[in-house]
Amino acid sequence: MNIVIDTNVIISAIFFGGQPLKLLEQLFDDKFNAFATPEIIQEYFETYNELHRRYRTKGNGFIVSQILNKMHIISPDCSVHVCRDPDDDKFINCALSAKCLYIVSGDKDLLSIKNYKGIKIVTVADFISHP
Repeated sequence: MNIVIDTNVIISAIFFGGQPLKLLEQLFDDKFNAFATPEIIQEYFETYNELHRRYRTKGNGFIVSQILNKMHIISPDCSVHVCRDPDDDKFINCALSAKCLYIVSGDKDLLSIKNYKGIKIVTVADFISHP
């Protein structure tokens, strides 16, 4: 099963644990394939660096690279504009290009779409509880 993981989920896992960390554990256990684009990766690192400055005692500088080593990095082959926040379109474009079944997110703008061309946009809790 192919998925895209939104930045807020990656960052929440690194800094705060909980359900997002369980999702990353499933990634490392090869329960699914995660995809990202260079634009998504850039956002992962920028957001990580910003929060690492705020929460010096939390996080681990190597963790983003370890996560990326488990991901498939692709160049999107489409460019749709469907999100209220245009910055979120990159996740839809990645999911379409990689033929993903899910985008896992905590972003209200993305979650409000719910489903786009067969891609379900769900919370971490909903994804983890999916059989």
